Amino acid sequence: MQLVESGGGLVQAGGSLRLSCAASGRTFRTHAFGWFRQAPGKEREFVAAINWSGDSTNYLDSGKGRFTISRDNAKNTVYLQMNGLKPEDTAVYYCAAESNYPDLTRTRAVVYDYWGQGTQVTVSS
Repeated sequence: MQLVESGGGLVQAGGSLRLSCAASGRTFRTHAFGWFRQAPGKEREFVAAINWSGDSTNYLDSGKGRFTISRDNAKNTVYLQMNGLKPEDTAVYYCAAESNYPDLTRTRAVVYDYWGQGTQVTVSS
C-alpha cells in the first residue's frame, strides 16, 4: 500500500487546514489509519486514528475538539481536518496504515506498517 499526503501549508494561528491521505491498492477497507506528526528535534507524536469502518476514532489530548479524522472508503482517502491551529501544531504530518487490528485506533507508531512521505504544516503566530 502506498500513501500520499497533501494539504499542508502555511497558516496563521487560529486558521484551518484539511490534510488528505490517498491510499493505493484494493485493501483500503481492511486497514486502520493514523496521523502522526514530528517537529524538528522532537519524537514522532500520535495525532489521531480511525478504524476500518470509521465508527471509532482516537485523538491526542491537545487535538480533541480541534482535529477531526475521517475516511471515505469509496475514495480510498483519509482526512484530518484541523481547526484552531496553534504554533505548537507546526510539524511534518504523516499518514500511516495498519492491518493487524483494523478495528482498533492504536497510538503507537511502531504498529503501523505503511507510511506516507509527510506534508509540512506551519502555523505562524
